Amino acid sequence: MRKHLTTLTVATALTSGLLAGAAGHAAADPGASAAASYYLVFDKSGVTSSRLYLKQSVPGRDKVIADYKAGSGTIKNTCAVGKGWLPNGDYKIEFHRKNFDGIINGYVIKLSDKSCHAGTRRTELFIHSEMRPNGQQGRIESERWTDENPNDYYSNGCIKLRPSHIKNLFNRLDDLGWSKLKKLKVVS
Repeated sequence: MRKHLTTLTVATALTSGLLAGAAGHAAADPGASAAASYYLVFDKSGVTSSRLYLKQSVPGRDKVIADYKAGSGTIKNTCAVGKGWLPNGDYKIEFHRKNFDGIINGYVIKLSDKSCHAGTRRTELFIHSEMRPNGQQGRIESERWTDENPNDYYSNGCIKLRPSHIKNLFNRLDDLGWSKLKKLKVVS
């Protein structure tokens, strides 16, 4: 009986050691337990011809998950409230909704406020499109996107995507997990 207990104790110790060693190895590998994180980049090149990227943070160069044409504002002055494009820098994602009903409607991502280089505070900043509160196309211009209208990318200082693109972005983030979306970075 004593011999069996000793053999069992040694076997248990070896198994526990192997499991602890394997667990220690997995914990030492930063990629093994690190949760993926994502962020948005708005790369300003023109008021109606910029790009919005969904990126994943990975070792080395970050991975582009999605790339969309986007617009921001009606002029390039980042201090012009209600018409200038967004100031450069990082923005927090405050909330997202598929049924927003306000001055803009439908699919929206609310961004934190930001001051421009001269100190003017920019508020009510969103990533959005032109649609009705239910996400469908409406009859009035502010709720209807037409490919023939190049002015659809103009906004009152927000980031604007075509309806199919913002819906695609939402679908991707629904799958990836909104809690993993860390910020928006605006660059030029």
